Amino acid sequence: MEMTNMFKTVSRKKLEELEHLSQLQGTAQNEDGYLKTLVKRFFRDKLAVASLILFILLIVIAVFASAISPYDPTKTVGYFEAAPSAKNLLGTDEVGRDVLSRLIYGTRVSLIVGVLSVIIYAVIGTTLGLLSGFLGGIWDTTIMRITEVFMSFPYFMVILVIVSLIGPSIWTVTFVIGLLGWPMICRLVRGEVMKLKNADYVQAAIASGYTTFQIMFKHIFPNILTLILVNMTFGVATSIITEASLSFLGVGVQPPTSSWGNMMSNAQSLNVLQNQYWRWLPAGIMVLLTVLSINFIGDRLRKAIEGDMK
Repeated sequence: MEMTNMFKTVSRKKLEELEHLSQLQGTAQNEDGYLKTLVKRFFRDKLAVASLILFILLIVIAVFASAISPYDPTKTVGYFEAAPSAKNLLGTDEVGRDVLSRLIYGTRVSLIVGVLSVIIYAVIGTTLGLLSGFLGGIWDTTIMRITEVFMSFPYFMVILVIVSLIGPSIWTVTFVIGLLGWPMICRLVRGEVMKLKNADYVQAAIASGYTTFQIMFKHIFPNILTLILVNMTFGVATSIITEASLSFLGVGVQPPTSSWGNMMSNAQSLNVLQNQYWRWLPAGIMVLLTVLSINFIGDRLRKAIEGDMK
């Protein structure tokens, strides 16, 4: 009799394991199908594809800047303020540095600041949003009050002051933007988590004895990842503009390190603005194209997720 009961218990456990494995396989297939659908929706839009190609091209330029650049961007290679020519395709700046080379290396700076700062604040905002939305109570109240304090200050002015006090550099700008940019994504994640924590699969995970960490990061987080990625794409564009603005004002990336922002600072001179377009216009065009491409990618990705692409 005892052997029979033991056999039934083992069989029941084995059956539960098989059912669990079947559910996991079904979930994996559903996720694969969803990703394929998402990719198809995204690539159906020609503007989205063109924007993605442009962004990939910018990444390639940033990675291989030293091989692509015709000159060292920090060294004098020609006459001061020389107009575009066969030797210097985009002319030279006020100290004879090649503008094209500085433009290429500026791509690397802008992408480093844009991508790295967004990764920093996405990690902070996502973690705090998960804790706030899932745990609730004193956790939610405390995190939301801190979030509101951060959002009550003028974002750009706070960054401007902090960077000025610490000392302007590419890493200072990156980390300050990253440490101050998390409130919006925190609120977004919190709202989504509050919707999902009452879902059946979350309640089943709680009943099964999963830890809070496992439920938040293994069950809830994968279901909000796409929304976080969409928010991050817009964040990259915002961070690039912020860095360019700080450098334009002279408190961002400092020469001789090249960035699009400090190249555009030449436009503060009326003579340069009117008569030496090559010293500021190429950098302005690069900022415009980069921000537009990233925003188009984010917008089309959002529509693909919502199933709104035609």
